[in-house]
Amino acid sequence: MDPINNNLSSSEQPERRRDVRDGRSHGWARGEKFVRFVSNRARRRPRLRPPPIRDEVAVPQDPLKYRAAPARRDEILDALRETGFLSIAEVAARLGVSEMTARRDIRRLAADAEVLAVRGGVVLPTGPRDRSAPAYSSRSAADVEEKRTVGRVAATCVRDDDVIAVDAGTTAYQLAAALPDSFHGTVVTHSVPVIDLLMDRPSARGIALGGDLFAPSRALVGSLTVDTAKRLKVRTFYLGAAGVDERGIYAAADVERQVKETLMDIAERVVLLIGRRKFTTTAPVLLCGWDRLDAVVTDVEPPPPVHRTLESNGVRLVLPTTEPATLRPPPAR
Repeated sequence: MDPINNNLSSSEQPERRRDVRDGRSHGWARGEKFVRFVSNRARRRPRLRPPPIRDEVAVPQDPLKYRAAPARRDEILDALRETGFLSIAEVAARLGVSEMTARRDIRRLAADAEVLAVRGGVVLPTGPRDRSAPAYSSRSAADVEEKRTVGRVAATCVRDDDVIAVDAGTTAYQLAAALPDSFHGTVVTHSVPVIDLLMDRPSARGIALGGDLFAPSRALVGSLTVDTAKRLKVRTFYLGAAGVDERGIYAAADVERQVKETLMDIAERVVLLIGRRKFTTTAPVLLCGWDRLDAVVTDVEPPPPVHRTLESNGVRLVLPTTEPATLRPPPAR
């Protein structure tokens, strides 16, 4: 019985109204009144609630994310002039954009020959567009005599059967060039010029650390270089530097830092090779403190502040007048 019209006789029951849209009955018409049934299914339908009001998030005044693409690309170039290398994640973090957007900006810069895309990141190319540092050929031609002096002094400290690592750089190259013909040891290096030099030294064994080519230093860098170096061990790592001061040793580009640090880790001793000009040269990337070194080979007495730092850290100073035998490592057993 209808719960609303149960007091009406059958003759007084109003006609059941049908929905013209789906044919289902959904109410009764009685005079001008229309009673609409609400089904249980509709009664259980959840009500839509407005979304909660959230606290506003502060947005930077001028985020790079919302700047034009040319402004973002200029920021990438400015950062590369400071660090020398940026990973994709670092580019995205600096710009406040997704890695996909960062990759698009890098591809555009690479297409315009502004940058060089390498594995996992981006570096500045060599050539007229790279004015952040002199080319390798220009650096190798500068201060040649002092570099050769440092290289000759360091070479007298190497035994004929030594296992050494030679850094990438123009001063470290002079060490490899000064090794005597009697040297039949092993040279581990990521320097392309040193690798080329070893081609004409059949008595010496060379181990080249593969990786991505970093043209400004003619060096192999990247994760492949680091992973290869971690599987090796050397007696002495002959380290180069772009500059030094009381704080420590500096590199010209961050892309070189990880390889240098790894070579320091696998070496029993670390010997720094620097000419006099490096005592007054500045570089952007702090590589390590003086406490990581065992000796410094140079052509002149360092400035007093650096000299005091060497003494306080127990770092041996080797000059052209130093007896070389006192720096040589013990023979292999």
